[in-house]
Amino acid sequence: MTPPARAAALLAAGLAGAAGAADRPLVIAHRGASGYLPEHTLAAKALAVGMGADAVEQDLVLSRDGVPVVSHDVQIDTVTDVAGRFPARARADGRFYAIDFTVAELRQLAVNERIVLKSGQPAFPGRYPAGPSPLRIVTFEEELRFIRGLSKSAGRAIGIYPELKQPKWHREQGRDLAAAVLPLLTAYGYATEDAPCHVQCFEFDELRRVRGDLGYRGRLVYLFGAEPKEPTLEEVARVADGIGPSIKAVVAAGPDGAAQVTDLVRRAHALGLVVHPYTARADELPPWAKTIDDVHRRVLVEAGADGLFTDFPDLTAAFVRRK
Repeated sequence: MTPPARAAALLAAGLAGAAGAADRPLVIAHRGASGYLPEHTLAAKALAVGMGADAVEQDLVLSRDGVPVVSHDVQIDTVTDVAGRFPARARADGRFYAIDFTVAELRQLAVNERIVLKSGQPAFPGRYPAGPSPLRIVTFEEELRFIRGLSKSAGRAIGIYPELKQPKWHREQGRDLAAAVLPLLTAYGYATEDAPCHVQCFEFDELRRVRGDLGYRGRLVYLFGAEPKEPTLEEVARVADGIGPSIKAVVAAGPDGAAQVTDLVRRAHALGLVVHPYTARADELPPWAKTIDDVHRRVLVEAGADGLFTDFPDLTAAFVRRK
């Protein structure tokens, strides 16, 4: 199969598995409907599905007892009330880490809207009110069961998009994040190329290990901000099935501030890679955009990306349906 044909086949399989449509971009809920509810909570995931998301993201870290849990950072003090509940458990740097708490302890924490640690103020002031909520951290397996239930009740397969968060750091702590995550993917039917799942990571060496040493046959996506010199796209294509660049790598701001579509998507497609940029936010627009639909149009229509991570899945899904 030629690289462009492989890209088309992968995209069709992903959309058919995760969305039921192979002729439109994938709407990926970034940490759930995080523009409306605290990120990575089951409520945010359910709302995202109700808003029309094709797939939902799970950032994964390990607990003290080696269980993959869903949280964006290895530290948990910006999204929970851990500092108030376990004040003596901070490390020397003053931060609180998921890996220092058992699942039973993590379940005691209230999840809140993300704050800026230095100021204690909300990272996005217009979103869900600051302060503890009735929402909780969940394990990856609990979320997989939840997504399975949502798929049944919604009448369509909801895709998952797990990210291995800082696997090198986890190994420095004596833990193997990928080795804990991959058996769950296998057990729940996400270990093949046609499964509605993309496993993503910012560490290319880890993706190479997952594909080679650990033998994972599902789809892999390499994440980056600005396009790196190493690995090259050609090297990525030998290991992974897609890339997850920052929107800035797909649509840049020119000297006059106007949008300039780069050739990244075209070059990736030529190598058989799908492209799922991150993140569309209605309340944090690029300098060249006046509305979130400007972002949608530039990234999905003009650049031709195959999907988009979004904090506002309702707005992105509505644009995709219109276009």
